[in-house]
Amino acid sequence: MSKGIVLSLYDFTGEAVRPWALAGYECHIYDIQHPYGPHKQRVGSKGGSITTHRKDLHRTETFEGLLREYEGKPVVFGMAFPVCTDMAVSGAAHFKRKAEANPSFQMDAVGYAVDCADFFEALGVPYFIENPVSVLATQWRKPDYNFHPYQYGEYLEDHEAVHPRWPDYIADRDAYTKKTCLWTGGGFVMPVKIPTCKPTGYSTQHLKLGGKSQRTKDIRSATPRGFAKAIYETNREAAQ
Repeated sequence: MSKGIVLSLYDFTGEAVRPWALAGYECHIYDIQHPYGPHKQRVGSKGGSITTHRKDLHRTETFEGLLREYEGKPVVFGMAFPVCTDMAVSGAAHFKRKAEANPSFQMDAVGYAVDCADFFEALGVPYFIENPVSVLATQWRKPDYNFHPYQYGEYLEDHEAVHPRWPDYIADRDAYTKKTCLWTGGGFVMPVKIPTCKPTGYSTQHLKLGGKSQRTKDIRSATPRGFAKAIYETNREAAQ
């Protein structure tokens, strides 16, 4: 029997929910890249699962449908990773060109993030919205927290140090820098940082993933495993 339901929006890799699934939770991840389904995968030995759903989260009716589906069900935690392409300050050089093509492009992108927060607020669950340093801080509200992946690297045990999916691209124990911001609510608890050693100077990890392919974007945006584990371990008591 499932311990409860965890929802993750704009989530293609499923890395963020894996600790919950391993502990016996029923996890549902939504993204436009998933194949038509849903497709359910059992995870671990405690009855947990990850089910993928192909949904266009840019549509208001999608959230209306999700609210009808999950209202009254034992949802215990939520997270969302809205697309940062039109919001991250690292892409500011392209903002003028994008605005000429679509004057509301940035307001639309911010609205998609706010939709996620409104959805979780309606369900009354702890949640976080994740994005890099972006215009969300000025066009919505300032983030509640920020972190770098290496700051949670020591949550990973020795046998977990090497990334199981992308060892050639992601440093062991997430030993790299990438300032990431969180907008939170519903009683979310930020984990204590237990940092691993990181290389001196600026991170060069991104240089291993050149180009603009979707695969590159997915790997670059994958949730750091140490952070995902820390989130679960810190927020699981409130979820029980």
